[in-house]
Amino acid sequence: MHFDHAGIATEDARELATLYEDLFGLEAVHEEEFDGMRVVFLECGESYLELLEPLEDGTIARYLESNGAGIHHLALATDDIEGALERAREHDVTLIDEEPRPGAWGHEVAFLHPKDTGGILVEFVEH
Repeated sequence: MHFDHAGIATEDARELATLYEDLFGLEAVHEEEFDGMRVVFLECGESYLELLEPLEDGTIARYLESNGAGIHHLALATDDIEGALERAREHDVTLIDEEPRPGAWGHEVAFLHPKDTGGILVEFVEH
């Protein structure tokens, strides 16, 4: 596994993308509307910043309402998401997703509950 991206909840993904492009010299390499969100990926070395803007009520809208803008999750890339989930089960980590599901950019994803991962929502993403 390796670090893939940090998911960042924001009220305006395009505005934040423009700031990060200008401020940090990053490049927006992918944008889509997915699962009630606008998602913008900015390339940052070998990893990404994933900007998550709610377009309707849902997980990110509720996160913003409760916590404000900021880091929502950290994602680890794997070429074997089923194996990664099995390893998490073996370590008694609570799975939010028992099975992989479709994620942004056409990848399969699965989330681990933050109560068992040091307070961090962790996403597995299969490439």
